[in-house]
Amino acid sequence: MMDRRQFTTGVAGAMTTALLTGCQSNAESRTRPRASSQAKRFQPQHHAGFEAWVEGAFGRARAKGISSRTLARARPTIGFLPEVVEIDRNQTEFTRSFEDYMAIATSENRVTTGRAKLREHAGLLGRIERQYGVEKEVVVAVWGLESRYGTRKGDVPTLSALGTLAFDGRRGRLFERQFQAALRILDNGDIAPRQMTGSWAGAMGHTQFMPTSYLSFAVDFDGDGQRDIWGADPTDALASAAAYLSRNGWRKAAGWGRESASGAVMPAGKAGPRFDKGPNYRVLGSYNNAQKYIIGVGVLSDLLAGRPGLRHQFGPDIHGMRLKDRIALQKGLARAGFDVGEPDGVIGPKTLAAIRGFEQARGLPVTGQPSLALLARM
Repeated sequence: MMDRRQFTTGVAGAMTTALLTGCQSNAESRTRPRASSQAKRFQPQHHAGFEAWVEGAFGRARAKGISSRTLARARPTIGFLPEVVEIDRNQTEFTRSFEDYMAIATSENRVTTGRAKLREHAGLLGRIERQYGVEKEVVVAVWGLESRYGTRKGDVPTLSALGTLAFDGRRGRLFERQFQAALRILDNGDIAPRQMTGSWAGAMGHTQFMPTSYLSFAVDFDGDGQRDIWGADPTDALASAAAYLSRNGWRKAAGWGRESASGAVMPAGKAGPRFDKGPNYRVLGSYNNAQKYIIGVGVLSDLLAGRPGLRHQFGPDIHGMRLKDRIALQKGLARAGFDVGEPDGVIGPKTLAAIRGFEQARGLPVTGQPSLALLARM
Protein backbone atom coordinates (compact mmCIF):
# COMPACT_ATOMS: atom_id res chain seq x y z
CA MET A 1 0.00 0.00 0.00
CA MET A 2 1.22 3.48 -0.86
CA ASP A 3 0.12 5.83 1.87
CA ARG A 4 -0.40 9.55 1.60
CA ARG A 5 2.90 10.24 3.37
CA GLN A 6 4.81 8.72 0.47
CA PHE A 7 2.64 10.36 -2.16
CA THR A 8 2.67 13.83 -0.67
CA THR A 9 6.41 14.14 -0.82
CA GLY A 10 5.80 15.21 -4.39
CA VAL A 11 2.83 16.06 -6.51
CA ALA A 12 0.09 15.64 -3.94
CA GLY A 13 1.79 18.03 -1.57
CA ALA A 14 1.61 20.69 -4.24
CA MET A 15 -1.93 19.71 -5.10
CA THR A 16 -3.07 20.02 -1.50
CA THR A 17 -1.40 23.39 -1.15
CA ALA A 18 -3.20 24.42 -4.28
CA LEU A 19 -6.50 23.53 -2.66
CA LEU A 20 -5.85 26.40 -0.30
CA THR A 21 -6.25 28.82 -3.16
CA GLY A 22 -9.90 28.79 -2.23
CA CYS A 23 -9.47 32.54 -2.15
CA GLN A 24 -9.61 32.88 -5.89
CA SER A 25 -8.91 36.57 -5.39
CA ASN A 26 -5.44 36.17 -4.28
CA ALA A 27 -3.69 33.05 -5.32
CA GLU A 28 -5.48 31.39 -8.19
CA SER A 29 -3.01 28.71 -9.08
CA ARG A 30 -2.06 27.13 -12.33
CA THR A 31 -2.22 23.77 -10.67
CA ARG A 32 -5.68 24.07 -9.18
CA PRO A 33 -8.32 25.70 -11.38
CA ARG A 34 -11.77 26.14 -9.90
CA ALA A 35 -13.72 22.91 -9.78
CA SER A 36 -16.48 24.40 -11.93
CA SER A 37 -14.05 25.12 -14.75
CA GLN A 38 -11.93 21.98 -14.60
CA ALA A 39 -14.14 19.80 -16.77
CA LYS A 40 -14.11 22.47 -19.48
CA ARG A 41 -10.36 22.86 -19.34
CA PHE A 42 -9.36 19.22 -19.14
CA GLN A 43 -10.56 17.84 -22.45
CA PRO A 44 -9.01 14.55 -23.68
CA GLN A 45 -7.05 14.50 -26.91
CA HIS A 46 -6.18 11.60 -29.16
CA HIS A 47 -2.66 10.30 -28.61
CA ALA A 48 -1.66 7.05 -30.28
CA GLY A 49 1.06 6.32 -27.76
CA PHE A 50 -1.33 6.84 -24.87
CA GLU A 51 -3.94 4.58 -26.45
CA ALA A 52 -1.33 1.83 -26.69
CA TRP A 53 -0.33 2.41 -23.06
CA VAL A 54 -3.96 2.06 -21.94
CA GLU A 55 -4.28 -1.27 -23.73
CA GLY A 56 -1.15 -2.49 -21.98
CA ALA A 57 -2.39 -1.25 -18.61
CA PHE A 58 -5.71 -3.01 -19.18
CA GLY A 59 -3.85 -6.23 -19.88
CA ARG A 60 -2.03 -5.88 -16.59
CA ALA A 61 -5.36 -5.15 -14.88
CA ARG A 62 -6.91 -8.33 -16.29
CA ALA A 63 -3.96 -10.28 -14.95
CA LYS A 64 -4.75 -8.87 -11.51
CA GLY A 65 -8.37 -9.94 -11.69
CA ILE A 66 -10.15 -6.80 -12.90
CA SER A 67 -13.20 -7.93 -14.83
CA SER A 68 -13.60 -7.40 -18.56
CA ARG A 69 -16.96 -5.76 -17.86
CA THR A 70 -15.32 -3.13 -15.66
CA LEU A 71 -12.66 -2.43 -18.26
CA ALA A 72 -15.25 -2.13 -21.01
CA ARG A 73 -17.21 0.40 -18.95
CA ALA A 74 -14.09 2.36 -18.07
CA ARG A 75 -12.47 2.52 -21.50
CA PRO A 76 -14.71 5.21 -23.09
CA THR A 77 -14.02 7.55 -20.18
CA ILE A 78 -10.22 7.49 -20.50
CA GLY A 79 -8.31 9.99 -22.61
CA PHE A 80 -4.97 11.76 -22.71
CA LEU A 81 -4.99 15.11 -20.87
CA PRO A 82 -2.09 17.29 -22.05
CA GLU A 83 -2.91 19.97 -19.47
CA VAL A 84 -2.16 17.49 -16.69
CA VAL A 85 1.34 16.98 -18.06
CA GLU A 86 1.86 20.73 -18.33
CA ILE A 87 0.69 21.33 -14.78
CA ASP A 88 2.78 18.49 -13.37
CA ARG A 89 5.89 19.92 -14.97
CA ASN A 90 5.24 23.50 -13.90
CA GLN A 91 4.19 23.36 -10.28
CA THR A 92 4.48 26.62 -8.38
CA GLU A 93 2.78 25.98 -5.03
CA PHE A 94 5.89 25.27 -3.03
CA THR A 95 6.84 28.96 -3.13
CA ARG A 96 3.91 30.15 -1.01
CA SER A 97 5.10 31.73 2.21
CA PHE A 98 4.03 30.29 5.54
CA GLU A 99 2.25 33.54 6.38
CA ASP A 100 0.20 33.41 3.17
CA TYR A 101 -0.51 29.69 3.59
CA MET A 102 -1.82 30.19 7.10
CA ALA A 103 -3.81 33.27 6.11
CA ILE A 104 -5.69 31.15 3.57
CA ALA A 105 -5.90 28.00 5.71
CA THR A 106 -7.31 29.85 8.71
CA SER A 107 -9.18 32.66 6.96
CA GLU A 108 -12.25 34.14 8.59
CA ASN A 109 -14.48 32.47 6.02
CA ARG A 110 -12.85 29.07 6.41
CA VAL A 111 -13.23 29.19 10.18
CA THR A 112 -16.82 30.47 10.03
CA THR A 113 -17.79 27.83 7.47
CA GLY A 114 -16.07 25.12 9.47
CA ARG A 115 -18.00 26.02 12.60
CA ALA A 116 -21.22 25.95 10.59
CA LYS A 117 -20.33 22.47 9.31
CA LEU A 118 -19.71 21.32 12.88
CA ARG A 119 -23.23 22.39 13.77
CA GLU A 120 -24.80 21.02 10.58
CA HIS A 121 -23.23 17.59 10.97
CA ALA A 122 -23.05 17.45 14.77
CA GLY A 123 -24.73 14.06 15.08
CA LEU A 124 -22.65 12.44 12.35
CA LEU A 125 -19.38 13.90 13.63
CA GLY A 126 -20.19 12.77 17.15
CA ARG A 127 -20.69 9.19 15.95
CA ILE A 128 -17.46 9.33 13.95
CA GLU A 129 -15.54 10.65 16.95
CA ARG A 130 -16.91 7.92 19.21
CA GLN A 131 -16.06 5.17 16.74
CA TYR A 132 -12.60 6.31 15.64
CA GLY A 133 -11.41 8.49 18.52
CA VAL A 134 -10.56 11.45 16.29
CA GLU A 135 -11.87 14.82 17.43
CA LYS A 136 -14.61 16.26 15.23
CA GLU A 137 -12.75 19.53 14.85
CA VAL A 138 -9.76 17.70 13.37
CA VAL A 139 -11.94 15.82 10.89
CA VAL A 140 -13.61 19.06 9.79
CA ALA A 141 -10.24 20.85 9.55
CA VAL A 142 -8.97 18.14 7.19
CA TRP A 143 -12.17 18.51 5.17
CA GLY A 144 -11.74 22.27 5.07
CA LEU A 145 -8.19 22.17 3.81
CA GLU A 146 -8.61 19.28 1.40
CA SER A 147 -11.71 20.43 -0.50
CA ARG A 148 -13.00 23.57 1.20
CA TYR A 149 -15.74 21.54 2.85
CA GLY A 150 -16.65 19.69 -0.32
CA THR A 151 -16.90 22.69 -2.63
CA ARG A 152 -13.60 22.05 -4.41
CA LYS A 153 -13.47 18.30 -4.94
CA GLY A 154 -12.32 18.58 -8.54
CA ASP A 155 -13.97 17.61 -11.81
CA VAL A 156 -11.03 16.03 -13.65
CA PRO A 157 -11.70 12.42 -14.75
CA THR A 158 -9.56 10.39 -12.38
CA LEU A 159 -8.64 7.55 -14.73
CA SER A 160 -7.64 10.01 -17.44
CA ALA A 161 -5.52 12.06 -15.03
CA LEU A 162 -3.76 9.04 -13.54
CA GLY A 163 -3.31 7.37 -16.91
CA THR A 164 -1.82 10.54 -18.37
CA LEU A 165 0.62 10.88 -15.47
CA ALA A 166 1.57 7.21 -15.68
CA PHE A 167 2.10 7.41 -19.44
CA ASP A 168 4.13 10.62 -19.12
CA GLY A 169 6.79 8.54 -17.44
CA ARG A 170 8.31 10.88 -14.85
CA ARG A 171 6.66 8.85 -12.09
CA GLY A 172 5.17 6.16 -14.24
CA ARG A 173 5.30 3.31 -11.76
CA LEU A 174 3.78 5.42 -8.99
CA PHE A 175 0.86 6.61 -11.09
CA GLU A 176 0.20 3.27 -12.76
CA ARG A 177 -0.24 1.84 -9.29
CA GLN A 178 -2.84 4.51 -8.63
CA PHE A 179 -4.46 3.86 -12.03
CA GLN A 180 -4.76 0.15 -11.26
CA ALA A 181 -6.17 0.94 -7.82
CA ALA A 182 -8.78 3.20 -9.42
CA LEU A 183 -9.83 0.33 -11.69
CA ARG A 184 -10.15 -1.86 -8.60
CA ILE A 185 -12.49 0.72 -7.03
CA LEU A 186 -14.69 0.55 -10.13
CA ASP A 187 -14.57 -3.24 -10.08
CA ASN A 188 -15.76 -3.19 -6.46
CA GLY A 189 -18.82 -1.20 -7.51
CA ASP A 190 -18.28 1.83 -5.29
CA ILE A 191 -18.60 4.39 -8.10
CA ALA A 192 -19.40 4.55 -11.82
CA PRO A 193 -16.53 5.43 -14.19
CA ARG A 194 -17.91 8.81 -15.26
CA GLN A 195 -18.56 9.80 -11.67
CA MET A 196 -14.98 9.10 -10.57
CA THR A 197 -13.52 12.60 -10.65
CA GLY A 198 -11.06 14.59 -8.60
CA SER A 199 -7.95 16.71 -8.81
CA TRP A 200 -5.54 16.81 -11.74
CA ALA A 201 -3.24 14.57 -9.66
CA GLY A 202 -5.86 11.89 -9.03
CA ALA A 203 -6.95 12.77 -5.48
CA MET A 204 -10.65 12.18 -5.02
CA GLY A 205 -13.65 13.34 -3.07
CA HIS A 206 -14.31 15.49 -0.04
CA THR A 207 -11.10 14.42 1.66
CA GLN A 208 -8.96 13.95 -1.47
CA PHE A 209 -8.00 10.30 -1.14
CA MET A 210 -5.64 8.76 -3.64
CA PRO A 211 -7.01 5.44 -4.96
CA THR A 212 -4.62 3.28 -2.92
CA SER A 213 -5.56 5.16 0.25
CA TYR A 214 -9.21 4.71 -0.64
CA LEU A 215 -8.81 0.95 -0.97
CA SER A 216 -7.01 0.77 2.37
CA PHE A 217 -8.98 3.21 4.50
CA ALA A 218 -12.33 4.22 2.98
CA VAL A 219 -15.35 3.06 4.97
CA ASP A 220 -19.07 2.62 4.28
CA PHE A 221 -20.18 4.51 7.36
CA ASP A 222 -23.79 4.99 6.28
CA GLY A 223 -24.20 1.28 5.48
CA ASP A 224 -25.55 1.68 1.94
CA GLY A 225 -23.08 -0.79 0.46
CA GLN A 226 -20.80 1.80 -1.15
CA ARG A 227 -17.87 3.81 0.14
CA ASP A 228 -18.95 7.09 -1.42
CA ILE A 229 -16.46 9.92 -0.91
CA TRP A 230 -17.59 11.83 -4.03
CA GLY A 231 -21.28 12.61 -3.52
CA ALA A 232 -22.99 15.55 -1.87
CA ASP A 233 -23.39 13.60 1.39
CA PRO A 234 -19.99 13.72 3.16
CA THR A 235 -20.75 10.87 5.59
CA ASP A 236 -18.44 8.23 4.16
CA ALA A 237 -15.70 10.73 3.32
CA LEU A 238 -15.52 12.21 6.82
CA ALA A 239 -15.59 8.79 8.45
CA SER A 240 -12.89 7.61 6.04
CA ALA A 241 -10.62 10.51 7.00
CA ALA A 242 -11.13 9.66 10.67
CA ALA A 243 -10.47 5.98 9.97
CA TYR A 244 -7.26 6.93 8.18
CA LEU A 245 -5.99 9.00 11.09
CA SER A 246 -7.10 6.41 13.64
CA ARG A 247 -5.32 3.55 11.89
CA ASN A 248 -2.18 5.66 11.61
CA GLY A 249 -2.04 6.07 15.38
CA TRP A 250 -4.18 9.08 16.33
CA ARG A 251 -4.45 9.55 20.10
CA LYS A 252 -7.52 11.43 21.23
CA ALA A 253 -6.80 14.54 23.31
CA ALA A 254 -3.05 14.09 22.85
CA GLY A 255 -2.74 17.19 20.68
CA TRP A 256 -1.04 17.88 17.36
CA GLY A 257 1.41 20.43 18.76
CA ARG A 258 1.50 24.01 19.94
CA GLU A 259 3.11 27.35 19.25
CA SER A 260 6.09 27.75 21.55
CA ALA A 261 8.92 30.26 21.84
CA SER A 262 11.37 27.37 22.18
CA GLY A 263 9.83 25.07 19.57
CA ALA A 264 12.07 23.24 17.12
CA VAL A 265 9.67 23.48 14.16
CA MET A 266 10.25 26.77 12.32
CA PRO A 267 8.22 26.81 9.09
CA ALA A 268 9.02 30.48 8.41
CA GLY A 269 12.61 30.45 9.62
CA LYS A 270 14.01 31.87 12.83
CA ALA A 271 12.08 35.12 12.49
CA GLY A 272 8.72 33.35 12.28
CA PRO A 273 6.60 31.36 14.73
CA ARG A 274 7.98 28.22 16.33
CA PHE A 275 6.12 25.06 17.23
CA ASP A 276 6.49 22.02 19.45
CA LYS A 277 5.38 18.70 17.98
CA GLY A 278 2.63 16.87 19.82
CA PRO A 279 1.96 13.12 19.64
CA ASN A 280 -0.44 13.55 16.71
CA TYR A 281 1.88 15.72 14.61
CA ARG A 282 3.29 12.59 12.97
CA VAL A 283 -0.20 11.24 12.32
CA LEU A 284 -1.24 14.37 10.44
CA GLY A 285 2.02 13.96 8.54
CA SER A 286 0.86 10.55 7.36
CA TYR A 287 -2.08 12.28 5.67
CA ASN A 288 0.13 14.94 4.10
CA ASN A 289 3.68 15.40 5.31
CA ALA A 290 4.04 19.02 4.19
CA GLN A 291 4.99 21.00 7.29
CA LYS A 292 2.62 23.85 6.39
CA TYR A 293 -0.25 21.43 5.94
CA ILE A 294 0.25 19.77 9.33
CA ILE A 295 0.32 23.11 11.11
CA GLY A 296 -2.55 24.42 8.99
CA VAL A 297 -4.81 21.52 9.99
CA GLY A 298 -3.69 21.79 13.59
CA VAL A 299 -4.30 25.52 13.94
CA LEU A 300 -7.59 25.37 12.02
CA SER A 301 -8.80 22.56 14.29
CA ASP A 302 -7.85 24.67 17.32
CA LEU A 303 -9.85 27.61 16.00
CA LEU A 304 -12.84 25.39 15.26
CA ALA A 305 -12.69 24.14 18.84
CA GLY A 306 -12.66 27.69 20.20
CA ARG A 307 -8.97 27.70 21.08
CA PRO A 308 -6.60 30.51 20.03
CA GLY A 309 -4.95 30.55 16.62
CA LEU A 310 -1.47 31.80 15.83
CA ARG A 311 -0.11 34.28 18.36
CA HIS A 312 2.84 35.30 16.22
CA GLN A 313 2.51 38.66 14.50
CA PHE A 314 4.21 38.74 11.12
CA GLY A 315 5.98 41.92 10.13
CA PRO A 316 4.95 44.29 7.34
CA ASP A 317 5.33 43.17 3.73
CA ILE A 318 7.25 45.00 0.99
CA HIS A 319 4.37 47.49 0.80
CA GLY A 320 4.54 48.22 4.52
CA MET A 321 1.27 46.37 5.14
CA ARG A 322 0.49 43.72 7.71
CA LEU A 323 -2.06 40.94 7.29
CA LYS A 324 -4.83 42.95 8.95
CA ASP A 325 -4.11 45.87 6.59
CA ARG A 326 -4.31 43.66 3.51
CA ILE A 327 -7.58 42.13 4.67
CA ALA A 328 -9.00 45.60 5.35
CA LEU A 329 -7.93 46.72 1.87
CA GLN A 330 -9.63 43.74 0.26
CA LYS A 331 -12.82 44.33 2.23
CA GLY A 332 -12.77 47.99 1.23
CA LEU A 333 -12.39 47.09 -2.43
CA ALA A 334 -15.26 44.63 -2.12
CA ARG A 335 -17.48 47.30 -0.53
CA ALA A 336 -16.61 49.58 -3.45
CA GLY A 337 -17.95 46.96 -5.84
CA PHE A 338 -14.76 45.25 -6.97
CA ASP A 339 -14.37 41.47 -7.02
CA VAL A 340 -11.60 40.27 -4.72
CA GLY A 341 -13.05 36.86 -3.92
CA GLU A 342 -12.58 36.04 -0.25
CA PRO A 343 -10.68 38.70 1.73
CA ASP A 344 -7.90 36.65 3.30
CA GLY A 345 -4.98 39.07 3.12
CA VAL A 346 -3.13 37.22 0.37
CA ILE A 347 -2.53 39.56 -2.56
CA GLY A 348 -3.01 37.84 -5.91
CA PRO A 349 -4.37 38.44 -9.42
CA LYS A 350 -7.94 39.35 -8.45
CA THR A 351 -6.91 41.77 -5.76
CA LEU A 352 -4.40 43.45 -8.08
CA ALA A 353 -7.05 43.74 -10.80
CA ALA A 354 -9.47 45.22 -8.26
CA ILE A 355 -6.86 47.77 -7.21
CA ARG A 356 -6.35 48.84 -10.82
CA GLY A 357 -10.10 49.12 -11.31
CA PHE A 358 -10.51 51.19 -8.15
CA GLU A 359 -7.69 53.52 -9.12
CA GLN A 360 -9.10 54.02 -12.61
CA ALA A 361 -12.62 54.64 -11.29
CA ARG A 362 -11.36 57.24 -8.79
CA GLY A 363 -9.08 59.02 -11.25
CA LEU A 364 -5.96 57.99 -9.35
CA PRO A 365 -2.59 57.07 -10.83
CA VAL A 366 -2.93 53.42 -11.83
CA THR A 367 -0.26 51.49 -9.95
CA GLY A 368 -2.05 48.19 -9.41
CA GLN A 369 -0.21 47.85 -6.11
CA PRO A 370 -1.51 47.66 -2.54
CA SER A 371 -0.45 50.40 -0.14
CA LEU A 372 -1.36 52.00 3.16
CA ALA A 373 -2.21 55.17 1.24
CA LEU A 374 -4.72 53.25 -0.85
CA LEU A 375 -6.15 51.67 2.29
CA ALA A 376 -6.67 55.15 3.73
CA ARG A 377 -8.90 55.95 0.74
CA MET A 378 -11.20 53.06 1.57
